[in-house]
Amino acid sequence: MATLTVNGESRTFDGDPGTPLLWYLRDVAGLTGTKYGCGQGVCGACTIHLDGVAVRACITTIDMAEGKSVTTIEGLSTDGEHAVQKAWRELSVPQCGFCQAGQIMQAASLLAKNNAPSDQDIVEDMSGNLCRCGCYQRIHAAVRLAAGGV
Repeated sequence: MATLTVNGESRTFDGDPGTPLLWYLRDVAGLTGTKYGCGQGVCGACTIHLDGVAVRACITTIDMAEGKSVTTIEGLSTDGEHAVQKAWRELSVPQCGFCQAGQIMQAASLLAKNNAPSDQDIVEDMSGNLCRCGCYQRIHAAVRLAAGGV
């Protein structure tokens, strides 16, 4: 039996420890904000934080997450007032919205480790998160806004 801390709550999982964390979060924990995209860790739709670091939930297994703190989009801020979430709303970033939870989680991880990223830092850190709608300019602007820049 695996024990995880998900959004600050201790949880157990009695299934296969090789199960992708994405399926546990969506199907067992009912946290559907984390999206399935490619299933190979390359699109970023399933980005969550594992001990504060952005990882892809589709390629992170339960046993890799055991004993660690998992934060999903639902746990980033209970009231939606994280600086990144506020910037996303202020700049109306999403178009279709499918990738946005992953984008927000990636941006929040970036700002947690670098609260004054350069434009190049933002481009590099966000490059693994794909947006089918091409909202990259608004995403970049929202990261700058959340960091306190414009």
